[in-house]
Amino acid sequence: MSAPGLTRAAILAEARSWLGTPYVHGASLKGAGCDCLGLVRGVWRALVGPEPESPPPYTPDWAEASSRDALLEAASRWLEPIPLGEAAPGDVLLFRWRDGAPAKHCGVATGPARMIHAHDGAVVAEVALGVWRPRLTAAFRFPGLR
Repeated sequence: MSAPGLTRAAILAEARSWLGTPYVHGASLKGAGCDCLGLVRGVWRALVGPEPESPPPYTPDWAEASSRDALLEAASRWLEPIPLGEAAPGDVLLFRWRDGAPAKHCGVATGPARMIHAHDGAVVAEVALGVWRPRLTAAFRFPGLR
């Protein structure tokens, strides 16, 4: 599945249109609520089309309760993996809380040191990578991105 003509500018505009959306675990509705995965799912729906799969219900501690790297596995099925050093605005970033743990957080890169993400207890925001940078574990491109 890909979106012919998909551009980085379109991805950034869509991700930025989610700014201020409250954090709601498991949700994916612009303006009403989303979590980090819900943000990426919403950008996909707006620009690529229907989601290729629905995430199963998940609790806030899903990564700690399983050794399976479900977020990384799903990203690998539907997005194009790229080397971390090649991540550019509009690419999807995945993060691990600690070495050996499953990837548990994601966001959309907006610059070499910035991203848009949804974080528990906050709203969708554009932030500096700062403390997130050491946790960065994988980067992906939306299919069909030029």
